[in-house]
Amino acid sequence: MRLTRVSVAILLATAACGAPSDPISEPERPNILLVFTDDHAAHAVSAYGSVINQTPNIDRLAAEGMLFSNAFVTNSICAPSRATVLSGQYGHLNGVPTNRDTLYSSTVTFPNLLQDAGYQTAIVGKWHLKIQPTGFDYFEVLRGQGQYYNPVFFGPNDSTLYEGYTTDIITDRALTWLDESRDPERPFLLMYQHKAPHREWAPGPDQLALYEDEDIPEPSTLFDDWSDRSSAARTQEMSLAADMTEQDLKFVPPGNLTPAQLATWNAAYGPRNEAFEAAGLEGDDLIRWKYQRYIKDYLRAIASVDDNLGRVLDYLDQEGLADNTIVVYTSDQGFFLGDHGWFDKRWMYEESLRTPLIVRWPAGMDAGAVNAALVQNLDLAETFLDVAGVAIPDAMQGRSLLPLMGGETPSDWRDAIYYQYFEYPGWHMVRRHYGIRTQTHKLIHYYEIDEWELFDLEADPDELHSVWGTAAYAELQGQLEQRLDSMRVHFAVPEVDSVPYIQWPPGG
Repeated sequence: MRLTRVSVAILLATAACGAPSDPISEPERPNILLVFTDDHAAHAVSAYGSVINQTPNIDRLAAEGMLFSNAFVTNSICAPSRATVLSGQYGHLNGVPTNRDTLYSSTVTFPNLLQDAGYQTAIVGKWHLKIQPTGFDYFEVLRGQGQYYNPVFFGPNDSTLYEGYTTDIITDRALTWLDESRDPERPFLLMYQHKAPHREWAPGPDQLALYEDEDIPEPSTLFDDWSDRSSAARTQEMSLAADMTEQDLKFVPPGNLTPAQLATWNAAYGPRNEAFEAAGLEGDDLIRWKYQRYIKDYLRAIASVDDNLGRVLDYLDQEGLADNTIVVYTSDQGFFLGDHGWFDKRWMYEESLRTPLIVRWPAGMDAGAVNAALVQNLDLAETFLDVAGVAIPDAMQGRSLLPLMGGETPSDWRDAIYYQYFEYPGWHMVRRHYGIRTQTHKLIHYYEIDEWELFDLEADPDELHSVWGTAAYAELQGQLEQRLDSMRVHFAVPEVDSVPYIQWPPGG
């Protein structure tokens, strides 16, 4: 590690001993920029080896910082993930185990603590929690999912309608805050949070023609029949074959378009619709067509995110802020890109569980590193507090990544992660489950139906064959069950799931 600032050395010592450092002078405390996307799968980032797209600006962060190759979430769904990032806690403690829940007003968040410590704090973009943001000197956020075009942003006292593509506008508003409202005498926290590439994957006008004349490679598991796993895999409602809507497939344009935007949209999509209808596709050919239709729009939305990230990185360079600004790129979870024949997330399977996590800090880290330690979104709050020299509350359940960023892995670093998904019945009908993942194996318990899966990730990285109950894995299975029980105790998981069942479908 290149220790170019005294504060970095102090903070690394802090991480080693578990106590906050002495106060650091204002100029030494790093700025923090959290770039947070929605549903961006790690295998759609070229720095992670994507074979379907290129993300040059995200890759730039990886080349100039550290890529975490084993970054995972605690619960692969939007609001719970965001609540975990803010609080450093699992959803059963912070009040948000499902998208229906509200963050407890008493929950301590890292923006509150940074604000109290003198940071200027702001959030722009998607929020997706059911309370007004607190701990921020400034906020402009979407309500719920928001729109891909012509979004309404909500501030503390009013709302504003902006015309244009939401990814561009979120970037415009973030840059405006940096340029016009940032106090150069104070370090800042900016949470720059995109709606994209969330369903229904509406591209921006500048990306509509991307991939038009090419076929995107199909995942090897596109035609998975889910035969060698729990029955839960066969009762989901997230398959390309059966569960995509006309709006997903762009037979219906996104809502909220102006007449001019609608004309542009129809010019791009109308002929493709006619070609599909004339082709009379069915069976595997229809699934292949749906995959191409879906994945191109998903990747177009990501291309806009990457282009806009480039605008922000250029601004940091131009203003002399890049050297002592920690830039973190991550997403609220992974996503199925046709893998197993699916879209969406929620599962503890790899494509959903894994999230991109890249950290760049030129003043405090060497460039171009890859770290394979098991890390989670649970660790981000603690990391941001640690680099700012702010004490980490005992109630937070993750660990600061600062030692890893410095090239040192503590001897007691975790050897497994815990995951739990609660939202059943609900969208996509993924059964409630919890489990653990080690570097080499994964154990999942679908506790409502008392079914189990065990995967050997080295022998079966695509998780096609559960080895639960086989003689060859009996000893390991027993060890993992014990480890799972101990992790549930460690994280204070209630023995009985307290999330209520609701009527589904709503109003049915």
